[in-house]
Amino acid sequence: MAENGEEKLLAMARHIAKTLGRNDTMADDILQIFSTFDGRFSREKLSEKDGEEDSRVSAALEHSLKLLDRQISQYVAAEHPIWADSADSSAFLDAIDELIATIRDWSPMAGEKSVGACIVRAEDLMQQAMFRVEEEFRSLMDRGGESFELSREYGSGEPIDSDYDEDEDEDGGIIGVIRNDEENQIPVAQPITDYNIIIDVLPSVTINDLHEIAKRMVAAGFGKECSHVYSSFRREFLEESLSRLGLKKLSIEEVHKMPWQDLEDEIERWIKAANVSLRILFPSERRLCDRVFFGFSSASDLSFMEVCRGSTIQLLNFADAVAIGSRSPERLFKVLDVFETLRDLMPEFESVFSDQYCVVLRNEAITIWKRLGEAIRGIFMELENLIRRDPAKAAVPGGGLHPITRYVMNYLRAACRSCQTLEQVFDENVVPSKGVSSSSSSSLSVQMDWIMELLESNLEAKSKIYKDAALSSVFMMNNGRYIVQKVKDSELGALLGDDWIRKHNAKVRQCYSSYQRSSWNKVLGALKVDSSSLAPNAASKTLKEKLKLFNVYFEEICKVQTSWAIYDDQMREELRISVTKILLPAYANFIGRFKNVPELGKNADRLIKYCVEEVEARISDLFQGHGGRK
Repeated sequence: MAENGEEKLLAMARHIAKTLGRNDTMADDILQIFSTFDGRFSREKLSEKDGEEDSRVSAALEHSLKLLDRQISQYVAAEHPIWADSADSSAFLDAIDELIATIRDWSPMAGEKSVGACIVRAEDLMQQAMFRVEEEFRSLMDRGGESFELSREYGSGEPIDSDYDEDEDEDGGIIGVIRNDEENQIPVAQPITDYNIIIDVLPSVTINDLHEIAKRMVAAGFGKECSHVYSSFRREFLEESLSRLGLKKLSIEEVHKMPWQDLEDEIERWIKAANVSLRILFPSERRLCDRVFFGFSSASDLSFMEVCRGSTIQLLNFADAVAIGSRSPERLFKVLDVFETLRDLMPEFESVFSDQYCVVLRNEAITIWKRLGEAIRGIFMELENLIRRDPAKAAVPGGGLHPITRYVMNYLRAACRSCQTLEQVFDENVVPSKGVSSSSSSSLSVQMDWIMELLESNLEAKSKIYKDAALSSVFMMNNGRYIVQKVKDSELGALLGDDWIRKHNAKVRQCYSSYQRSSWNKVLGALKVDSSSLAPNAASKTLKEKLKLFNVYFEEICKVQTSWAIYDDQMREELRISVTKILLPAYANFIGRFKNVPELGKNADRLIKYCVEEVEARISDLFQGHGGRK
């Protein structure tokens, strides 16, 4: 081998001289310069005739190739796995290293006919060797993937028992299989409580072997082939993992046609799968790629992208299907869940998909996340349309709560549990509310104020259905009080502010006053009489007529308003007390005057239908309708 090495060195020197020298004289001068640096470059050795030179070079290279061919061919033809024996694998890798070095060292002289022919043979031999190491690479991945272990990325760093095989369960946990002495497999559920774990899906010894093979394949120019084999195996593992997490491969059309209840369930599974993938599976694949292709960052990045691309696209496509699906208001909360999941996973997308090959996946995740924000804004626009389009047809019995009021307020209360998320969504697209200055308001508060304004306008239109002005006021009072209470008892209060609450409380009081005027003013008017200017007979007649008129008005109100509804217990009691305070003193005063008239006093018990206590009792029976109950 030493002799071959010297022949190779001399051949290289002659090749350089011929390449640089424009004529024989210049070539001789270059050879003379070489001889001054190293005794092996003597003029006699360097100035041999071309035929003899080619013969000796060819013989040295031929000798090297024969030795390598003999060594490599026995492994290429072997029927047993080479990596089953560490001595065989080491010898095979050493032979490949020698072949790589031979091709590298002799390639500059491939222009020489004899050397060129040898290089062709060497490359054929290299291809045979690469076919075999690729097969071994595939076999190692296949065998090594049969078991894997979980370990903490931080903390103790101690792996779980090596006899512990693991799998993901449908709830996003880990299903472990512990083998007992009888080799029976006992499934043991181990739900994930945090994502601070990584999966060592291949044993360390296997990873080291794969790295050694990958290093030779990359050096030999077969890096893409190595990456392809690696990616195929790991991609299959990820796809199977997502399947075991319950995630289905669904087209956008299939998602859109899915019944909403089924889609809700699918979103729950997607959330678990996305978290496990981005926080555990993908980082573990990144770590494995970096170990197998250590020292070859480009091959590692390319392999990782090929491994994770399909699963990532599957996850993103589902989120995209949700984003471009129906904008029906009831979908808001699940769309928010998907939006928040992607948002919370953005740091993982940034860190795991940080290389040049994965930038397209990272950008696609950002695009779909923003599209989900657009969907959320679109859902609120659809809510606005729903309020506008809700028809003012049949009146709610008893002036109670309208279904649109309950729906909108409970909807907004539930939505505002994700207040920070909605702030983030609407900060992307601020639309000032009509008649509302947004200079001191957040974009979300402006949006909520606008929806409240639409709801109020809708209710005002519905209140006009009632022919009785008092009942119209009760309707607005009921719905206004309900709205204010729902705002005060939720995050809506902080969004809309104290001024909004005070303003709408004042509107409820205005409805309160309107009710009293339209209901009780004519009753109170019946009790007013100036008998001082009347003759005794005329006063008696007037008081009798007034009393009859009061009885008619009072009975009519009690008969009608007993079925009217006041949903809020406190407001109902306050309204009764208020009516009592204005009516009872006036009625008591009237009855007193009535009894003081001689012609009437002796027949007072027969003429007076209600005593003061009975009037109060009748008032206490008002607003017993059930239409306003929650």
